[in-house]
Amino acid sequence: SGVVKLTLFLTDLSNFATVNAKMEALFQKPYPARSTVGVSALPKGALFEVEAIVTL
Repeated sequence: SGVVKLTLFLTDLSNFATVNAKMEALFQKPYPARSTVGVSALPKGALFEVEAIVTL
């Protein structure tokens, strides 16, 4: 997929297990490096935001 690093911003860290399950469904091993940050709010009421670094 070319994705080498993900940064996830979650408004509710109790959703972390759900996010892990989705990531396992979307990516194959070796998984991209990942950081997760808990935030109080995101624009337009979003529940999460993902920033990705990819190779072309």
